[in-house]
Amino acid sequence: MDDRQERFTGLYDRNYRRVLGYALLRAEPGVAEDVASETFLIAWKRLNVLPEHPLPWLLGVARNMLAKQRDSRCQRQALVDRIAALTTAQDHLIWDIAEHVVDRETALAVLAALPEQDLEAMALATWHGLPPEQAAAVMGCSTRTYNVRLHRARKRLGKALHVEIEEGTALAHLRTTRPQFSEET
Repeated sequence: MDDRQERFTGLYDRNYRRVLGYALLRAEPGVAEDVASETFLIAWKRLNVLPEHPLPWLLGVARNMLAKQRDSRCQRQALVDRIAALTTAQDHLIWDIAEHVVDRETALAVLAALPEQDLEAMALATWHGLPPEQAAAVMGCSTRTYNVRLHRARKRLGKALHVEIEEGTALAHLRTTRPQFSEET
């Protein structure tokens, strides 16, 4: 076994229970185990720069991971709450899963047809939740340029969805008005 593996094994043996215990006080067992494991994965990657007394550093990493877990859980719950607030009991009765599949496929097709730069601008804002300054840094442009790109990308998306919906409505109308032939003809 080389020196790096020995150092990590010693670090793990001395501190794993403490990190897991810290996480267990703040999260469910499954989440706590994941946080402890990911903490030591980060420790492995940064083994050469760990402080002399690594426990506080390890607990800080675990704390940050728990905070991220909590934030993402809160975001998911907020989304569920917003959806629940926008729907009624009757909505659940009239929803047709086939319509949702078609809507999803339409949206995916429209997104796939957009330029990559448009997708990136929208993903940074909506998926990753970056403010314009940070998104602009990722895209390598000024904040003003990013805002213009995002605005244009959203307009193109809206226009493409509108066109796709209009065409889809026309197709749906054609399907429902197709002449029905009886067996006699």
